[in-house]
Amino acid sequence: MTKKWKVYEINEEKQKQINKIVDQYKINPLLATILVNREMDKSENLDVFLNPTRKDFHDPFLMPDMERAVHRIKQAIDNKEKIIIYGDYDADGITSITVLKSFLKDIGINVDHYIPNRLEEGYGLNNPAIEEIAKQKYTLMITVDCGISAIEEIEYANILGIETIITDHHEVAEELPKAIAVIDAKRKDSQYPCRDLAGVGVVFKLIQALAMELNLPEESYLKYLDIVCVGTISDIVPLRDENRVITKLGLLLVNKTKNIGLKSILLSSGYQNVDSTAISFGVAPRINACGRMGHAEKALQLFLSENKDEVNELTKELNEFNSVRQNTERKIYEEAIDLIEKKQLNKKNTIVVAGKNWHHGVIGIVASKITERYFKPSILLCYEEDYAKGSGRSIPGFDLHDCLMKCMQTIEKFGGHSMAIGITLKKDMVEPFANMIERIAKEAHIEEIVPIIQIDSKVELSNLSKEMVESLKQLEPFGEGNKMPIFAIKNLKIDSIRALSEGKHLKMTLKENNTIIDAIGFNLGELTEEYRIGDKIDVVGTLEINTFNGVENIQINLKDIMKSI
Repeated sequence: MTKKWKVYEINEEKQKQINKIVDQYKINPLLATILVNREMDKSENLDVFLNPTRKDFHDPFLMPDMERAVHRIKQAIDNKEKIIIYGDYDADGITSITVLKSFLKDIGINVDHYIPNRLEEGYGLNNPAIEEIAKQKYTLMITVDCGISAIEEIEYANILGIETIITDHHEVAEELPKAIAVIDAKRKDSQYPCRDLAGVGVVFKLIQALAMELNLPEESYLKYLDIVCVGTISDIVPLRDENRVITKLGLLLVNKTKNIGLKSILLSSGYQNVDSTAISFGVAPRINACGRMGHAEKALQLFLSENKDEVNELTKELNEFNSVRQNTERKIYEEAIDLIEKKQLNKKNTIVVAGKNWHHGVIGIVASKITERYFKPSILLCYEEDYAKGSGRSIPGFDLHDCLMKCMQTIEKFGGHSMAIGITLKKDMVEPFANMIERIAKEAHIEEIVPIIQIDSKVELSNLSKEMVESLKQLEPFGEGNKMPIFAIKNLKIDSIRALSEGKHLKMTLKENNTIIDAIGFNLGELTEEYRIGDKIDVVGTLEINTFNGVENIQINLKDIMKSI
């Protein structure tokens, strides 16, 4: 697939700013170049970005309704009311419950929790759950990572005598639920400096505010930064502003965590370095697999347990759930690809594919992989009696939510945003729906959209050093809003080239004059058919230090290749 390379250009004004940052912060010019190109010198306090401390958290009482929430929780504590936390089943929700429940337990308040079953109840609050909570005489419900859109459910809770504090981070509609307090930095009246906290980040602000109100030491809430960090990275929120402070400091705690459940799942994931990658690809999938397969309680218990034998057993179960999730995902993916190729759906502008017995917990992941493979918006549906239910993913430049708004006559219900949706159709409307979104995509000239690789800087092979590559670690943790920097290196000669893992991956050595560098291209194995030893090529990729047999060398992790002009 042809990709467009887009390189930041350095003009005179930018160069002056780069030089200024190099002098002021005593950092590598390449690092300064990345900061300026990404405009972090304008959007971030660079002192905080490069060296955040515990003093760099914003005042939690700037959050809307925070004071009201703290007052109501204190009242519930004084009156010995029954309190319940209502959470979500993903990694953000599980860590949110963990942090709030653990903090309250530490100050002598035992609270209960409720997690809806993804497969039976779906996301968010529901009336049958609220009825059960009312029957058990709970008078205060605190939602975490959910609740901002639960207008009717909160009204029902009010009728049943349950008062609610909502803590959430999702987008806010025109009307707010009639709760005692609605804490969400995305509220239109919010003055909070960071709008992009994860659900667990909002919970962190709540326990910070409670600690301040109760005159507790900073340690009483800061000690949970390891779990807050895990939830924040797992939820793929932008790692800028306060999220960066949370994750940068949190990862320091993760490396020496006292939470035996987190320690156990980290060890079982097999990652040598505990960084944002280990959380994103080692910890998060295992927690999320529990929710996807209908066993979210297991993940929560892992983080709350203080019994090593129980933790070992739970870790084993989480790994098994993750294996089942992977196998289920692989099976659906293979079946979907088979259907797409047979029906030549990949020749269309959009892909709508439906099958039987596709697991709802993983269908969204498969939709993401289909979209990534074909670079087309894709919607995967599972037939269930008279209905087809599923998930969709889009590509940058095509608003899938807006597209579906134009297809309402074919849809029973849907929700989501521009890049990801969940949808329910009647079975006999699948074909009319597919035809309609294909027509809308065609009218939008979606075929003209090509994937763009944003390149942070051009570099010369001869100028690269291990010290330079090591300096890029100051940008960590990497994630949404702060991706690993990508570099372009031009006019390199292929010194060797071969495929690995039965043709799946690409391995090369590249040469410029007398300098040779290793390069690895994951999932780029098919390019071995297009290039030969001696070809002159331009490459883009990330730079890393590879250690083999105790020897460290710079390596390019390839993202794309093209022949030199």
